[in-house]
Amino acid sequence: MWSVVLVLLLLAAPDLSAHGVSAADRAFMERGGLMAFLYLGAKHMVTGYDHLLFLVGVIFFLYRLKDVGTYVTLFAVGHSVTLLFGVLSGVHVNAYLVDAVIGLSVVYKGLDNLGAFRRWFSVQPNTRAAVLIFGFVHGFGLATKLQDFALPRPGLVAKIVAFNVGVEIGQFLALGAILIAMAYWRRTAAFERQAFVSNVVLMTCGFVLFGYQMSGYVLE
Repeated sequence: MWSVVLVLLLLAAPDLSAHGVSAADRAFMERGGLMAFLYLGAKHMVTGYDHLLFLVGVIFFLYRLKDVGTYVTLFAVGHSVTLLFGVLSGVHVNAYLVDAVIGLSVVYKGLDNLGAFRRWFSVQPNTRAAVLIFGFVHGFGLATKLQDFALPRPGLVAKIVAFNVGVEIGQFLALGAILIAMAYWRRTAAFERQAFVSNVVLMTCGFVLFGYQMSGYVLE
């Protein structure tokens, strides 16, 4: 099941920008108030395939809700800190390079789930620290796009906070759907057989995202 979903995302990746915002949403954000930012933040997370791929990888082998909550909270904290810092401080980072690292974050989770680090290098990265660090990167990815908007300075802090709250609401909704689907899938006899292939596809999606963004960086 998840292999099919990941393949579809893989095929769609070349036609998408990891944090692309439509012209209509951009205009809505530039003119809108707090509710507009809240809505667009939630929409970004629900439709942000790079974030969803990473979250799927993070929770793939987490069976206890307590563990899921811990890792998702770490990701949310990292994502929130750099989103707010990047936009409000005006620190600029190349969007293509940030999104390329986001692609590598998906590769990392696929490799980690496959046990590649232990098998190849006899080491196991600190998974909690990795999720937090990659959360920082994902937040910067969104910040690079918001920096391109003509957002008025008055009330900007409240609007960015509202956007971030929307992102977390969207993450909660997306995570709920993913957990329901994963719970159903894990009850099937095919899960153990399909888990390896699904993580290989997940890793492949990450490499495609990385290559696509690096191509954009070189050709820009």
